Amino acid sequence: MYEHVSVGDAVRVVALDTAGRTVLVEDAFYLQGRRMLHVPGGGTEGQDPRRAALRELEEETGLVAGRLDPLGEIDPLPGTTRMRTHLMLATDLRPGRMRRDATEAGMTVQWRPLHDAVAAARAGDITEAGSVAALLLAALTTERCRP
Repeated sequence: MYEHVSVGDAVRVVALDTAGRTVLVEDAFYLQGRRMLHVPGGGTEGQDPRRAALRELEEETGLVAGRLDPLGEIDPLPGTTRMRTHLMLATDLRPGRMRRDATEAGMTVQWRPLHDAVAAARAGDITEAGSVAALLLAALTTERCRP
């Protein structure tokens, strides 16, 4: 017998502005018992990953991306679930409408240069797997990880 958890796919979005800053969100995670800093994202809820990424970005940050490029996919817990996390790079940002649900009421937003966000992941300040992978891939893709 092989136990597993059935969970839907997820998305994580590295949103970069023209100054090379990325938007991060911080929220409380019940199972970890602490607030965690991460890139915007969430479940696909059965949507196409690109559509879900655009939805999550706007819901959590109030930003709309004019361009969305895939960074890759990860299997965060392959021994536990089939769930995949789709990683995206959002650019050409403009204001939209924030629409957080009740579970995101305490979420905060902060902007950091991409290289600072990568440094936060290396220092263990950002530990959510999809966020770490997305930030590293975005840094490699954009070559903006150098101060």
